[in-house]
Amino acid sequence: MRVITTLLIACLVAVQLAWSCDPDQAHNGCKIYGASCTCGFGCRTEFIYRTRRACLNALRERSSNVCSRLPCLRGICIQTMQDPGFSCKCENTGFYGQRCEKACPTVPMRGMVFPHECIVI
Repeated sequence: MRVITTLLIACLVAVQLAWSCDPDQAHNGCKIYGASCTCGFGCRTEFIYRTRRACLNALRERSSNVCSRLPCLRGICIQTMQDPGFSCKCENTGFYGQRCEKACPTVPMRGMVFPHECIVI
């Protein structure tokens, strides 16, 4: 029963990821997430490798993996096809910005858009 539930959740997440992409950007592939390869269904801009083998090869070749240079000061680095070649996921770090370098404001300031990474649910 637990396996069926896990598979159902994985399928629902895959469908939700596909819906968040532009129709021509939905893609089945793999991406470097942290220090491992994650495969599934998502957007072409994040799932840039067609196979797990291609992803693992890129992960092993440190020079082609921009995340191996640790561009994110905090959070998780994800390799992407768009410049600068990576995206930092800053959620739950208390920071925001391209490299998770800016401290989240403690009080919303007038006229300032509160960064979504700083919202705690």
